[in-house]
Amino acid sequence: MSRIYWTPLHTKLHKTLRQRPLLSPKAKVLVAVSGGQDSLCLGKLLLDLRSKWHWQIAIAHCDHQWSTDRGIAERVRQVAQSWKLPFYLKQAGILPETEAAARNWRYQALVEIAEAEGFTYIVTGHTKSDRAETLLYNLIRGAGADGLTALTWKRDLTTDVALVRPILEVYRHETLEFCQQFDLPVWFDVVNESDRFARNRIRRELIPYLQKGFNPQVENSLAQTAEILRSDVEFLETSAQKLLQDALDNNRLDRPCLQSAPLALQRRAIRQFLPSVMSRQPNFAQIEAVVNLISAPNKSRTSTLSGGIVAEVSGQWIVFYSK
Repeated sequence: MSRIYWTPLHTKLHKTLRQRPLLSPKAKVLVAVSGGQDSLCLGKLLLDLRSKWHWQIAIAHCDHQWSTDRGIAERVRQVAQSWKLPFYLKQAGILPETEAAARNWRYQALVEIAEAEGFTYIVTGHTKSDRAETLLYNLIRGAGADGLTALTWKRDLTTDVALVRPILEVYRHETLEFCQQFDLPVWFDVVNESDRFARNRIRRELIPYLQKGFNPQVENSLAQTAEILRSDVEFLETSAQKLLQDALDNNRLDRPCLQSAPLALQRRAIRQFLPSVMSRQPNFAQIEAVVNLISAPNKSRTSTLSGGIVAEVSGQWIVFYSK
């Protein structure tokens, strides 16, 4: 069978990059390749589009050094060699076999490569299917709008390095078909088949159930919801940041200023502020405890904050101090 050198996915990605300010022409782009179908598809697409965008592309692989990962790093190295691209490898030390630990280490490792080698962008192969699954995963966990839009097109990892997900309009079945067209050496991760991970059960059981019983296009509908919410979240975050600037005075919060704003902005402003006094991200209960102080009687207080921090009403102010 003759190879297809320009496919609908090439056209789709090229159109996406022209419509969205994701990757600048001539930029240094580090492609995170796990060895699975999505990242291999993305790497091949960017390689083929390079002549139009004049990027400097390299491949990076993060080896968790789990028993299920044996041989994958070498296979990705061989792919990079066949594409005539630079290859960078990061190997973990002792890493817990959990999704969160693996994800956090990977981003840290990729940033280290990007900063050391001068890459402006790190790109990953997250798809529309991933976006739908992430929305369901976070919805089940009780996340707010921010959690439901966790997979965004682009976000800053550092002041100099941005994370970009260029194929969020592509389904997982499309990346598999693309890899098959180009005979790409896809590695099928056995971890993705394990039912002990909630995301796998969502992918293997919940999504097919929703497709069969409720909406055959549920992945598209969920991804569309995430995209709509993303714009709303950006607007609310910007408005809350302005509210916080107006209300903040020497680590005190002006209650009348906060009272003039809707509850949604109060919550977001408090959430933006609390890490500066707690040195960690607040949970919902901590945010609500401080929000309740906006209209509470004088001398009301809460001790639910982390690090021994107390928030207390003092006249028009909410003040924060250590126990």
